Amino acid sequence: MDLPAGWEVHKSKSSGRDYYLNVHTKESQWERPTAEAKRSMAQVQCSHLLVKHRDSRRPASWREDNITRSKEEAIEILNGYNQQIKTGEKTFEELASEFSDCSSAKRGGDLGPFGRGQMQKPFEEASFNLKVGEMSGIVETDSGVHIIKRTK
Repeated sequence: MDLPAGWEVHKSKSSGRDYYLNVHTKESQWERPTAEAKRSMAQVQCSHLLVKHRDSRRPASWREDNITRSKEEAIEILNGYNQQIKTGEKTFEELASEFSDCSSAKRGGDLGPFGRGQMQKPFEEASFNLKVGEMSGIVETDSGVHIIKRTK
């Protein structure tokens, strides 16, 4: 039986028994990983447009050294971006490139592939619940407020 992606079998130096190592999470276990472990290794790829506010865990970005806007103002800004995307005035990638408070802006907001446990919980849940090509509503995390677009 093949191991789920990301898992390797190793031999314990102390007991000589086989154990299993997840190379992504560094989790190890004695029991052979199951299909459930394989599902938990599923990955998505998303882009996002982040607007930070003064209560964000780091209220600074490549665009602004000291972000003073309120969370409500950040949400209002995101709603404006969302409207521009819906009307076709601008693409998600154009807005993310120009206005996202994340360094992923230089890639049009692309965060690359990620699995469960790699992002803040609200971001992860929204990302995994989207279909490819679908955009989220506003998602709040400790980093700020986001619009997420699943790309893969």
